[in-house]
Amino acid sequence: MAFEGLSDRLESAFKRLKSKGSLTEKDVRDAMREVRMALLEADVNYKVAKDFTTKVTERAIGAQVMESLTPAQMVIKIVNEELIALMGSTQSRLTQASRGPTVVMMCGLQGSGKTTHCAKIALMLKNKGHRPMLAACDIYRPAAIKQLQVVGERVGVPVFERGQISPVTIAREALKFAGDQGSDYLLIDTAGRLHIDEQLMQELKDIKAAVHPQEILLVVDAMTGQDAVNIAATFDETLGIDGLVLTKLDSDTRGGAALSARAVTGKPIKFVGTGEKMGDLDVFHPERMASRILGMGDMLSLIERAETMIDEKQAAQLEEKLLKNKFDLNDLLDQFRQMRKMGNIKDLLAMIPGVGKQLRDVEIDERKFDRMQALILSMTPQERSQPDIINPSRKRRIAAGSGQTVEDVNRLLTQYKQMQKMFKQMGGRKGGKGNTRDMMRMLGR
Repeated sequence: MAFEGLSDRLESAFKRLKSKGSLTEKDVRDAMREVRMALLEADVNYKVAKDFTTKVTERAIGAQVMESLTPAQMVIKIVNEELIALMGSTQSRLTQASRGPTVVMMCGLQGSGKTTHCAKIALMLKNKGHRPMLAACDIYRPAAIKQLQVVGERVGVPVFERGQISPVTIAREALKFAGDQGSDYLLIDTAGRLHIDEQLMQELKDIKAAVHPQEILLVVDAMTGQDAVNIAATFDETLGIDGLVLTKLDSDTRGGAALSARAVTGKPIKFVGTGEKMGDLDVFHPERMASRILGMGDMLSLIERAETMIDEKQAAQLEEKLLKNKFDLNDLLDQFRQMRKMGNIKDLLAMIPGVGKQLRDVEIDERKFDRMQALILSMTPQERSQPDIINPSRKRRIAAGSGQTVEDVNRLLTQYKQMQKMFKQMGGRKGGKGNTRDMMRMLGR
């Protein structure tokens, strides 16, 4: 996971301060020297890392330690505030057109994930009630148009394409068609190259002049480190970009691009790709990213991700069943499916304050969820709704049908009974209904 190494190094730097009763200038400078090295190892731009630690040092040396804070907490507070400022202070939203479709022009080099993230952003807009459309303006890369059509179909968003004609003409016709169809967003997937060249940039400038986009978003691969920042600077100087989309932030990348890009280009990071699924896209919140880097979790992003998977009608029905203690294996199966939709389980748990550090060296076998689903799917409808009828012979049949053992069946039924007992206790408390809904949302319901 991105920033894991940086988080470890920062934690080590702050740990030395925790036993001190008061801060000296030497304490602060020693800690900041470690912080600067941690940032450089995370592939943060050298000037950005130097300026960052200088600001923190000046504030920490000149600050009076608040009575409610230990010296280490004071430094962490300052580091947190400066990290937020470094990444842009506030969330940057997409600019909307006053009339007609809002045009979002997506650009970037080949392999950055531009086409996929066109669809991801379209899905996010669609889930918020908008009517986006995609336009296929990459006529050079083999199967680029087909790829956009495939991902467009996956997210249920229409794709405008005109084959191999001029990309400028396609963009102009797509804008007119989107307006005629009542679409309020048009995302244009432009061509990329393996490197920046004059022909590519001229084509992008021609498309910009033809459709006057409200947003030009540059998609950059976070795994390219400082190259991502250099690419962003070049695109901005030549084309003029409005924001960045960082992809592959879920990988073991050092993540320095996320910390450097804003400072070097002056342009905000608007979205971050956090996985391979279409729903694995987060709006970039500087304060939440700073919280993750400092190992404080990110509950708000976790809740938002869970809520995107919620069907309010089904949630209310499930809540009613829980309150009446009628939660069965069909409901448990549905919960497993919803959790898997939310993404990598370990990454989700890492968003819970205090949990991420404990799980850092723990391997979580997500296949267990698949095996439990297989067990439930091997049951008859009656067995799922009435688990108490599952006797030894039924267990042997279920185990054989799922390719597992009777012990696995017993383990699933035990876990189910424990959950049933927990939900019964929740439902019996005052305010149990609200607690139940919160629990379901945390499970991805």
